[in-house]
Amino acid sequence: MITKDSLKNQYGIVTGGGGLLAFEHACALLELSCAVVLIDIDKNKLKKNLIKLNSLGYSKIKTYVTDITSEAKLLNLSKKLKNNEIIPNILINNAGLNYSIKNKSKKKKFYFENFDTDYFVRDLNIGLKGSYLCSKIFGNMMKENGKGVILNIASDLSVIAPDQRLYSSLQSKKPVSYSIVKHGLIGLTKYLSTYWASENIRVNALSPGGIYDKQEKIFLKKIKKLIPLKRMLNREEIRATIQYLCTDDSSYMTGQNIILDGGRSIL
Repeated sequence: MITKDSLKNQYGIVTGGGGLLAFEHACALLELSCAVVLIDIDKNKLKKNLIKLNSLGYSKIKTYVTDITSEAKLLNLSKKLKNNEIIPNILINNAGLNYSIKNKSKKKKFYFENFDTDYFVRDLNIGLKGSYLCSKIFGNMMKENGKGVILNIASDLSVIAPDQRLYSSLQSKKPVSYSIVKHGLIGLTKYLSTYWASENIRVNALSPGGIYDKQEKIFLKKIKKLIPLKRMLNREEIRATIQYLCTDDSSYMTGQNIILDGGRSIL
C-alpha cells in the first residue's frame, strides 16, 4: 500500500529534468518523501522546474547540469553523487526530444523525405543513447546498493504508428526518429529487466498517450475521435502510475510496458 513515506530515505534521478513531464515525475516521487535529483543540459529549464517545485513546499531536490549523451560526464556526475552520499534507488529515463510543429518554417522539415539526418542522429543520441548510458552508470550504482527501479518513459507510439492524418491540417508530420526512439526504449526495458533481475533491479516502461499542452483546436478535435475515453491525458494523471511503478506495490512487475493512453492503442 502506497503511503506518503513509501519512498522515504530514497533518491530518485529524473533525466530531462527541466521538461514538462519531469515536473510531474518529480512531484510523484516527492509526494512519497523521496529525495529527487533532476539532471538536464539546460540550466535555465532546470531552474524553472526547481522554483516551481520549491513553491509547492518541496525542498529535497538537487539539480545538476550535464549531457546524458556523454559517458565521461555521466561518470563524473556519478562520482559527485557518491561524494555527497547519494546512491540512486530510482532512475526515470525521461529525456527526449519532441519537436514543436507550431513554427511554420519547420513544418515541412518533419516529412520523412525531407527529414534532416542530423536531427535523426540527435534524437537517437538523447532518447536512446542517453537512456542506455544512464541505465548503465546509475543502474550499476543500484547494483552496488542491492536494489533499484529503472523506469523508461516511452509513448503510445512505442506500440502503434503515428496517425499522420492528425497533422495534415498543420501541414506537418510526426518525425520518424520519435517512433524509433520510443520503440527502442521498450527493447532496452526488456533487455535490462532480465539482465538485472538477479540484482533485484526492476525495469519497466511507461507509455503515456498524448498530453494536453495547448494544442490547436483542430488537432484536439481529431485526436479525441481516436481515443475511447474521448480526451487526452492530463499531465497530473501520470503521477499515480509513476508512484505505483517506483514503489514496492509493483514489486513483482518487471519488463513491462504500461500504456496510459485512454484506450487508443487497443483499437
